Formats: sequence, C-alpha cells, structure tokens
Amino acid sequence: MNETGRPQDIPLSNPRADRVRKVAQLAGRPARLKRSEFLAEGPQAVREALTLHRKRIAAGEPGVVYEVYASEACLDRHPDLEALAEGIDAYLTTDEVLAAMADTVTPQGILAVCGFLDVSLEQVLDAGPRLLAVLCQVRDPGNAGTVLRAADAAGADAVILTSSSVDIYNPKAVRSTAGSLFHLPVVLGADIEAVAAACRARGIGILAADGNGDVNLDTLQDQNAARRIAAPGVESVFALEAPTAWLFGNEAQGLSEAELGLADHRVAVPVYGAAESLNLGTAATVCLYASARSQHESGALSGQGRAGKTQAG
Repeated sequence: MNETGRPQDIPLSNPRADRVRKVAQLAGRPARLKRSEFLAEGPQAVREALTLHRKRIAAGEPGVVYEVYASEACLDRHPDLEALAEGIDAYLTTDEVLAAMADTVTPQGILAVCGFLDVSLEQVLDAGPRLLAVLCQVRDPGNAGTVLRAADAAGADAVILTSSSVDIYNPKAVRSTAGSLFHLPVVLGADIEAVAAACRARGIGILAADGNGDVNLDTLQDQNAARRIAAPGVESVFALEAPTAWLFGNEAQGLSEAELGLADHRVAVPVYGAAESLNLGTAATVCLYASARSQHESGALSGQGRAGKTQAG
C-alpha cells in the first residue's frame, strides 16, 4: 500500500503480462466455465459486487470478489470503491492494461474478478418466492441482462434461465444488468418442464407472455383491482397477487408451443400504437410490474423479504 492507501506505488503497466492475459480470458466462456469466474466492469457493477462481498463476509459466508483492478483516476472519482475493496487483492493499473483486460472498447476505469453466483432451482423455490421471471431460450446477452435488471426493480425473487438461454456471465449480459446480477438469485441451465412442475407443486401459478395470448394484461389488471378494492366477489381470470412465474420467450420466435402449453394462461400486453410488438425487455418489465403492483397492493409481500436471501444476504 502507498501513502494514499492505494494497493501499490507502481500501477500494472504491461498489457501482455500473464496476469493481464488471465483476466482477459474471462471474456470467453471456456475460461469462465473452467474457473467459475467472471468479470464485472465499471463503477456501478463493481460497487454492487463489493457490497455483496462485504455482506457475505460479515455473515461468515464466502466472498464473491477475488480481485479488483482500477486506475488511480477512477479511484479518485469513486473513493467509496476504494473503501469497499479493503481486504481484497486490489491492483492499480494503467488505462492500457484495463483496455487489455476489459471486454468493452472504452473501459470504465475499474473491473473485478468475481465468482459464479448462480444457485439451484430448489434453493429458490424452497425460499417461498412470490414472483419469478423465467427466460426460455433467450439468447441475446443484452436482453437477458435487461430482463434481470427489470426483475430486480420489480422486486422479483429470482430469475431462471433455461439450458438453451445465454450465459448470464457473458460480459455484455453482466453490464446490461447494471449491478442487479448481485441483488437477486439466478438459476442457470434449468429444464423448463421441471421448472413448471416444481412451481405447480408449490402452488406457484404460471403465466406466459405471448403477443397472441387470449388474456389481455390490462383487462387482467382491471379485474384484479375490482376484486381487491371495489367488488371482492368479482372473479378474475388469474389472481395477480398470487405467487407467479412469468415465462418470457426467445427474441425472434417467442415462446414455443410446448412452452406455452406449460402456462396456466397466455397473456398479451396490448399495443395501442402502430408498433408491431414490444421488445423482450419492455414486455417483461410491464408484466413483472403488473404482478408486483398487485402483490404489494394486496399486502401479499407484507412481512416477507425477497427469496434472494441466498444471494444478497
């Protein structure tokens, strides 16, 4: 440590050094799988990773951040990151070294090497979740990350990705989550039929987001509001405040007929303008918030924390 408390006096400056190459390899899936490690890039992602790391250490659990690499300029702009990284292997680097390590064309001054975070389907379901997002054959990393971020914002308990979906540890996917990857549990490589069966066994309803669905989301929300507030005896097609798993499909083809067949209802988000459809991230956000609002207004979440205790501590 130098007199400012920085990791070392002389920053790492050789972009061809073995350490630099080893970190850069994590941009590729083979290295990630072999080492069970991935990269978090940029102040926001690293801040959330370090916050989770400290929570886990305080709880006597293994940490999630193994190494941090940062420029002096970044640490000057974000002094909280330096404090959060205390006790972790941290290295000052030049911009050239960061460029060699990072997946982005223009690095943001800091990155962290983190351990895999995914948990089992059983862990998530045994925690009594109220709201789940299930990504079926979602292959674009940016879309997967955006849905995970939306699920986090809506207060969902976990995100589940099927075996044919993108690797959520892909650098672009991690960046797209804007730090939300460190907030809620993620299940990877799930079998959609097993997910559906396990949800049903635990009383979790299944809704499929489908542009051609026979249930209109606006109508469904109106029915639920009327039943909860104005006329408790009014029937609704599905009780949105009940534990729910939303299925979201592939960007191009949507959900397959087999996947749609696993749902209790196929729900369409109405399009009032001239757009052909909504993109995956937008549709997922609308659907998840519809459930979240109903659950919160009905008090279904009262006294309950996110099922993500296994993730964020």
